[in-house]
Amino acid sequence: MDQRNFYIETYGCQMNVSDTEIVNSILMEDGMQPVDEPEDAEVIFVNTCSIRENAEERVWNRLKEFKAMKRERDNQNMTVGVLGCMAERIRDKIMEKEELVDLVVGPDAYRDLPKLLADVSDGQKAANTLLSLEETYADIKPVRRNDNDVSAFVTIMRGCDNMCAFCVVPFTRGRERSRDAESILEELQQLSDQGYKEVTLLGQNVNSYDDGDNSFADLMYKASQVDPEMRIRFSSPHPKDFPEELLEIIAEQPNLCNYIHIPAQSGNNDVLERMRRPYTREQYMELVEKMRNIIPGVTLSTDIITGFCGETEEEHEDTMSLMAEVEYDLAYMFAYSERGRTLAQRKYEDDVPEDVKKRRLSEIIEQQMDIQEKRNKKEIGRRHLVLVEGTSKRSDEQLCGRTDTNKMVVFDREDYEKGDYVEVTITDCTSATLMGDPIKKSSIEEFEQETVAA
Repeated sequence: MDQRNFYIETYGCQMNVSDTEIVNSILMEDGMQPVDEPEDAEVIFVNTCSIRENAEERVWNRLKEFKAMKRERDNQNMTVGVLGCMAERIRDKIMEKEELVDLVVGPDAYRDLPKLLADVSDGQKAANTLLSLEETYADIKPVRRNDNDVSAFVTIMRGCDNMCAFCVVPFTRGRERSRDAESILEELQQLSDQGYKEVTLLGQNVNSYDDGDNSFADLMYKASQVDPEMRIRFSSPHPKDFPEELLEIIAEQPNLCNYIHIPAQSGNNDVLERMRRPYTREQYMELVEKMRNIIPGVTLSTDIITGFCGETEEEHEDTMSLMAEVEYDLAYMFAYSERGRTLAQRKYEDDVPEDVKKRRLSEIIEQQMDIQEKRNKKEIGRRHLVLVEGTSKRSDEQLCGRTDTNKMVVFDREDYEKGDYVEVTITDCTSATLMGDPIKKSSIEEFEQETVAA
């Protein structure tokens, strides 16, 4: 077996997916070749997530499986490594105490991978978890290996300066730094040339983007000009400094999607203060109202943490009422899990019992599903431009894709193909999916003209 074969298994957020594409590029430039199954690889990497306890637990279990695989194959040349956010947090435990891995590499040290792999091949353990104030990988062309050649992620900045009490990201990914806009726009042009139809710009807090010459609003406008037929999304902004100028640009540019993910985390001001979220419920609601006034038809999603330190029943009810008032089209909802080194871990007691956390989470999810079904029912009879992503999971005779507003739509295949923009009339729905009848193949420009005329 070729010792230069490698396999990467990726967990966690879109940023980790983007990081895996950077690692692909670095290793392939060094002469290594990616494979699709761990059994075919001499070098196995797990790209990890530290945001929540269950994500870390999945990684631990997977690493134990790889250790067993190495033992069963009796292959001492097989290398197992950890990349990403767990690297610095659990370096000593995972490398020395548990002896699960040979290599540990943090998110700012991927350029060092060829050297570290050479060290491991000499029988050593190797690690680099140093964080950087400058690294953005702006000059590296990511290698995307998934089957979806319709949409892509582009990282525009790394790190975070917000220091929310519950979040480990500033400790695992370091301080904020922005890629220069020119390198981002070049990557967008390359994606357009390769036929990609949708790109999501990524950062821990994208509206803090600043390369010295361009704000995030500037970047979004320039991104919209690269290819009018390529949709642009972004994730994630912070409510504390969302620029009104950006809302105006989204409203003006047809290929900037009318969908915003705007994390609330809680609907209670005291909890927000304990979380170190520098806005109030009232300020958040003002922002939501502004978004809906400036961008008619915008859809909103959010992140919610239930059971944060000291959360009372009344504070939980405030979160429920916020979600009911906003009526999010989608929500990512989690029970709080304590993370080492965070302010919450140092300052507060994780005092909400697990059964209470689970019950509150169930209440939030149940309410949100009802809200989503209610909002989706309002879509029946409307016409949307859907970007076809592929075959529906339930039937090869149907396709699925997303609207500009990020809603999944399923419709009959007919003669449409992945990557087509198709006008669809919505006929039915569930809380998660819209169903529709396809009308015709179209384009962003054509659909915009029809919408304005109507």
